[in-house]
Amino acid sequence: MITRLDLFIDRMVSQRACLDFGISQTAHLPGPVFELGLGNGRTYHHMKHNIKDRDLYVFERAVASHPDSTPPEELTILGDVRETLPAALTRFGATASLIHADLGGHNRAKNDDFARLISPLVEPLLAIGGMMVSSDRMYFEGLTEMPLPPEAVDGRCFIYRRDS
Repeated sequence: MITRLDLFIDRMVSQRACLDFGISQTAHLPGPVFELGLGNGRTYHHMKHNIKDRDLYVFERAVASHPDSTPPEELTILGDVRETLPAALTRFGATASLIHADLGGHNRAKNDDFARLISPLVEPLLAIGGMMVSSDRMYFEGLTEMPLPPEAVDGRCFIYRRDS
C-alpha cells in the first residue's frame, strides 16, 4: 500500500522534474510564463529562480502565499481563471512559452471536471513550441502529451506541447 506521504513525495518530485523539463525545453521561446494557482508559492518560487528573460505571471483568486513567494503586483492577475484566462488571451494572444497549473484539491472527480472546464481556456494561450505542465490530466485537442522525464512518477504530473 502506498501511503499519503509517499503520494505527496511522488507529486513533489514529479512536479519539480516536469517543471525543470518544461523550463529547459522552452528556454529559447520569448513569450511569458503563466503560473495558474499560487497557493503557498513553492512552484512560483522555483520557477522565479530558474526562468530567465521571461515574465512570470501568476493567476490567482487571492494571494495568500509565503512572503518570499509573493509575485509583484504588476505580474499578478487576480480573479477566477474562467474569466482571467479569456482576458489573458485578448491581452497576450498565443504567446505563452510555458504554463504551469496546480489547481486541484483532494477530490479527483472535482479536479477532473475543473481540468475539462479550463483546458479549452488554456490551450489557445500557448505559443508554438510552448508547453503546459499540470498536476492533473488535461483535455486538449491540439496539444501533444509528452513523455515524462525519468525522475517523474507516472500519473503525478502531465506535460503537453503545442507543435503547430
